[in-house]
Amino acid sequence: MPAGGLLAAALRTMLPERCVFCGARAQAGEVCGDCLQDLPGRSRERCRVCAIPIAGAQVCGQCLRDPPSYSYTVAAVDYRFPLDAAIARLKYGPDLSLLVALAHLLARAVRGQPPPDALVPMPLSAAGLRARGFNQATELGRLIAREVGAPLALGVATRCKDTAPQASLPFDRRAGNVRDAFACDASVAGLRVTLLDDVMTTGATVEELARTLRRAGAAEVGVWVLARTPRPD
Repeated sequence: MPAGGLLAAALRTMLPERCVFCGARAQAGEVCGDCLQDLPGRSRERCRVCAIPIAGAQVCGQCLRDPPSYSYTVAAVDYRFPLDAAIARLKYGPDLSLLVALAHLLARAVRGQPPPDALVPMPLSAAGLRARGFNQATELGRLIAREVGAPLALGVATRCKDTAPQASLPFDRRAGNVRDAFACDASVAGLRVTLLDDVMTTGATVEELARTLRRAGAAEVGVWVLARTPRPD
């Protein structure tokens, strides 16, 4: 069953047959063809490692000079309007009606990728989860895991520090903010793991979790994200 299987189908029964961006007629909970074509960065060539826009889909200079702990990143679109507004509505609204549409966009982007041994959503701290009431990466992961046929590995990674929100900090303080923020159990040893998150900005949070997973024995770590922002420099 497409776009997330049974959960997506259940959500569709509660959603109007309208595009979540423009309101035109579309399959319930999804994006119309016109909006899909207009989404920024949907077909952009990107660095194979960090998904920064780069001509020729090569590896960018930064990743060549200082390779991160993850080996690839797939980003569906750029973090610009209307995706930035949609993600904010999902996370802080919360507007859960967007889950199917956003999962559909990411599923399109990762179509053809080999399914990982474990799909690990970016965890929230206990305090963050209590404040928000849900983890958007986990809920997206439930849909994506069914679409790609990969096991959703909940609880493998935990956020053991209640850090300041990355968006509230200057770019040069973000790596320090999330240092030692995660813990992973040994069940990832020898596995090809893919992290899943909504937005990748500086990559500091993804890098810290990827490093933690590698220390726990993961054979490879990759990243799937809905939206990628340009590197600050």
